[in-house]
Amino acid sequence: MKLSDFDYYLPEELIAQEPPAERTGSRLMIVSRPDSAIYHGKFPDITGYLKEGDLLVLNDTKVIPARLWGEKENSGGKVELLLLNMAGENTWETLAKPGRRVQPGHILTFGGGVLKGEVVGRTDQGTRLVRFNSDHFMEDLLKLGEVPLPHYIKKPLEDKDRYQTIYAKYDGSSAAPTAGLHFTDEIFDILKNKGVETEYLTLHIGPGTFRPVKTENIEDHDMHSEYYKIKRETLERILKAKKEGRRIIPVGTTATRTLETAAGKLEALNGSGGLDFPDEILEGWTNIFIYPGYRFKLTDALITNFHLPKSTLLMLVSALAGREFMLKAYNEAVAEKYRFFSFGDCMFIQ
Repeated sequence: MKLSDFDYYLPEELIAQEPPAERTGSRLMIVSRPDSAIYHGKFPDITGYLKEGDLLVLNDTKVIPARLWGEKENSGGKVELLLLNMAGENTWETLAKPGRRVQPGHILTFGGGVLKGEVVGRTDQGTRLVRFNSDHFMEDLLKLGEVPLPHYIKKPLEDKDRYQTIYAKYDGSSAAPTAGLHFTDEIFDILKNKGVETEYLTLHIGPGTFRPVKTENIEDHDMHSEYYKIKRETLERILKAKKEGRRIIPVGTTATRTLETAAGKLEALNGSGGLDFPDEILEGWTNIFIYPGYRFKLTDALITNFHLPKSTLLMLVSALAGREFMLKAYNEAVAEKYRFFSFGDCMFIQ
């Protein structure tokens, strides 16, 4: 498939620059595969589309203030670091600017010396490995770092909690699992009373999720890797629900990618998706790339936001709903003036 197959026209004014006044204030598009129809509503309507026995799977990663501003210890040259992935104890893979001036052996200081880091390596992708000297790294990061909003959001965020799901638990992401931003305790209470179950897994999202695809043949795209973890009892309950014929509904593409990664590993091991599986299924790195032609193993439906043109995330939802149907839905969203991307409106593919 060609990259141009996943393009659509999006007026810049439809890119949401701030969250709605209330978390549940977004619109909801229902993309119904059984009758090839598109319906429109408000996000709280999601409680009417989910039913008893459905299993929601949510990503409980927590966004960290992953952008640091500092300087080189000897020269005083200004440096910007974006933390990408944890690469060891107090060691992070980072994107450094200006990269040519940040080389192995350099000492970087932040907050006037409150936090220091040594550049201990360089990867094949040009990123830098930085080992920080703090015994309280996350505390220092919370004081000195800045939440790195996506590049398409130009307006400063007044309330940083609005770029965090209410169920965020484990530090490690530089971007939010934005499909989960719409949920509130009230919504969860309604769903629980209906008999809708919830499970949580973790995938730490890196800025590579926004990296554009540059190859015209999408299969040539080199997907970024992200760390994930699933508790054994969580995966057992998900597999049990699947065998019982209940719908597995991830909230967001990151939860989807984590589910499908684990399912793919299970299939490779025993082909049965049984409950007897080794621990390596539950934790590791994934660079799974889902595009049309992919056979979903655990995902039955999906709650997600609207994604960038020509993005791997648009390819993923096209794999679930069909490329032509998905582009029809996106074009209708533009015509109906939906709000797009991280702080934008929501879609339920059922």
